[in-house]
Amino acid sequence: MKKIVVTIILGIMFVSGLGVVMTPVSVFAEETPQINFGLSYGANTGLGSGDIRNIIANIIRVALSLLGILAVAGIVYGGFMYMTAGGNEEKSSGGTKAIAAGVIGLVIILAAYSIANFVLRQLYKATSNNNDTYTEVGLDESG
Repeated sequence: MKKIVVTIILGIMFVSGLGVVMTPVSVFAEETPQINFGLSYGANTGLGSGDIRNIIANIIRVALSLLGILAVAGIVYGGFMYMTAGGNEEKSSGGTKAIAAGVIGLVIILAAYSIANFVLRQLYKATSNNNDTYTEVGLDESG
């Protein structure tokens, strides 16, 4: 009998102890703080805030333009070598090889321009929300 009474008392104490521990505590929650992702710092850097598609298209355009200038310079150099060969077979063959290499480079550059233009046009169509027209590499129509 004594064992039953002790078990009941211990059970009541355990349940009341759980009641004290498990009671909800009212707290005054603060407002969730705004997370600073550092986007406002970008405006202070002096960098442009243009569309990334424009930036990438302009980089591709400048790179292909520089390569085109190098290819034309190679053709001019080959022509100069060919014209000043003076009948020397070695110099004239070197000139024709330089002209051929410049022409092949120009064809590769034009193919790269066409591929880049196609890919950027498709990306622009897939990611734009409006019905803007995309006509060439570089999304800005202003020049």
